[in-house]
Amino acid sequence: MKKSIDFSKYLSIKIGAPILVDVIEDYSYDKSLKILGHGCNLLVSPDAHSLAVLGDRFDYIKDLGNLIEVGGACNSAKIFKFFKQNNLSGLEFLRALPGSLGGLVKMNAGMKHYEIKNILHSVCVDSEWIEAEKLGLTYRKTDINGVIFAARFKKEYGFRQEVEEMCTLMRKTHPKKPSCGSCFKNPEGDFAGRLLEAVGLRGYSYCGVGFSEAHANFLVNYDRNLAGYDSALEIIRLGEKRVYEEFGIKLEKEVIIIE
Repeated sequence: MKKSIDFSKYLSIKIGAPILVDVIEDYSYDKSLKILGHGCNLLVSPDAHSLAVLGDRFDYIKDLGNLIEVGGACNSAKIFKFFKQNNLSGLEFLRALPGSLGGLVKMNAGMKHYEIKNILHSVCVDSEWIEAEKLGLTYRKTDINGVIFAARFKKEYGFRQEVEEMCTLMRKTHPKKPSCGSCFKNPEGDFAGRLLEAVGLRGYSYCGVGFSEAHANFLVNYDRNLAGYDSALEIIRLGEKRVYEEFGIKLEKEVIIIE
């Protein structure tokens, strides 16, 4: 099954073009395909090919007794709502983070010291269940290679209202314009936003794309009539170049680029 996705609407940064993608409805799939989540930290080239998304079969939440199983296509809002309504602890930060389960697990998503890995039990990768301890979960990174069809979380009671409120407050400081979120990972002992601001890139834009005035590490779409994939790449390269020249630090991209 295939469908056309207009990435200028699908991606959170609202940059892209219509592309025909495969829809995966079974555990068997073409391994050459590049699997996309809900597009919250992505840039997709208009020339990209061999793309796919998970179908509705993988959009579910199951209570397994001691564990909660979530399908890879399930979005963060649905997961957050389930955990809150059932007084479950550990994923309160999803109130402020968009994305699909697959993407959130792949990036070990989180806010401050609250991360997916703190409550993750196991992940179904290419139909094989793997314990979380074997997945190399570190800051915004995992060793997962393959499609995340589902994940299981430890079932711990006691929804933490204070964590939800803290993360919601943090979210209010984020830019309101279309954005892919944090462009770069924070280098150890420092902040990417501080480094970008120090080299004069806070609020800087080129052809409709730039670093936000509200938070220098957020790549935002300033003008949907001008913004394009190539100009976004130019801004990212400029950030890397300026920071390296000034501080000798090689910034690592958090945004995922699909060419």
